[in-house]
Amino acid sequence: MLRPLHHAHITKNRRPTLHYNFDQHFDRSNTSSTKWEKFAATDALPFWVADMDFAAPDFILQALRDRLEHPILGYTNRPPSLNEAFQKWLEHHFGWRIPEQWIVWLPGVVPGLNLAAQTQEPGTSLLIPTPVYYPFFDLARNAGLQELRVAMSVTDGHWQMDWQAMADALLPSTRMIVICNPQNPTGRCFSDTELAELADFVERHDLILVSDEIHCSLILDPACHHSPIAGSCPEIAPRTITLFAATKSYNIPGVGCAAAVIPDAKLRARFRNARAGLMPSIGPLGFIASEVAFSDRSDWLPQLLEYLRSNLEMVQAAVGDRLTPVQATYLAWIDVENLEIEDTEAYFVQHGLGLSPGAQFGAPGHVRFNFGCPKATLQIGLERLRKAIAAR
Repeated sequence: MLRPLHHAHITKNRRPTLHYNFDQHFDRSNTSSTKWEKFAATDALPFWVADMDFAAPDFILQALRDRLEHPILGYTNRPPSLNEAFQKWLEHHFGWRIPEQWIVWLPGVVPGLNLAAQTQEPGTSLLIPTPVYYPFFDLARNAGLQELRVAMSVTDGHWQMDWQAMADALLPSTRMIVICNPQNPTGRCFSDTELAELADFVERHDLILVSDEIHCSLILDPACHHSPIAGSCPEIAPRTITLFAATKSYNIPGVGCAAAVIPDAKLRARFRNARAGLMPSIGPLGFIASEVAFSDRSDWLPQLLEYLRSNLEMVQAAVGDRLTPVQATYLAWIDVENLEIEDTEAYFVQHGLGLSPGAQFGAPGHVRFNFGCPKATLQIGLERLRKAIAAR
């Protein structure tokens, strides 16, 4: 458990202000951890999957303990209070007020991405700016659609959408574009200007926009802020499916729960119909953990962000210009193209590092490094990374 070091003060309508110890190490062996078991047969430390090595905050853990006082974990309806907590969270953090009928609850964001693709007729095409979170590359195949990958461009180290290349790639059958914002794996937080350009692109080409915004609370660059595109560009809201979850920010992916915000009633109905018979129900612990997270107004998340910023400085010092500027997420996108490594995953495992190879995201020559861990672990990983780079 992540134990507070000492109490500070109590503010009305807020939890006590505590100081959290993110340096605390937890042994995740014998927990069937996806992150740690992948490289268990080697001496490689895992920095791959987007799963932080920090405990979930105690206010979430305590809510789960309280629920487990009841011995029955049966099929569970959505608690009426969950919609209100989510609506207030959107308004508090992003100034976006939505009616509850726009919300569809799901067991996870990836299922939501797949359902969004299922709203389109077989044979239509799906536009995907790359590099991108690798489950995006399953969407077209799973839904019987055609996939159109378009590489993002890089300006001053920042990855951004290439509007001309995207326009050139469009087919008469293209009906949808799918993005991450904040962007995974590059760590971009798209500006309001870029979102307005995207909205114009979507409208001009008569597209549906699916926006995965699961990392929206993890903004590290103080000069940046997250804007849900359907809120900042309301003129295209009827063309949007926006996906949110608390699972990344509060490190609770094992109790899955996500929300799709779909303003258009017809599109929402198609989405719900695609869900029928395919999606498992959300369990009681998933509902509870997410409601508590969406209701959180404590200092836990701000303190986490400060810790991640400090970790990011360590990564920057270790790899220098190889690092894409990270505005959001806890994922470093590192250029290793000039090392000419044939199999990046295998190479770095040989040097004691479990990383995500860039080819998975559609950009060979890069690796993704998760720096959401205690500094002692990160320091070991970065030393191994320096040695692995120097060895080439």
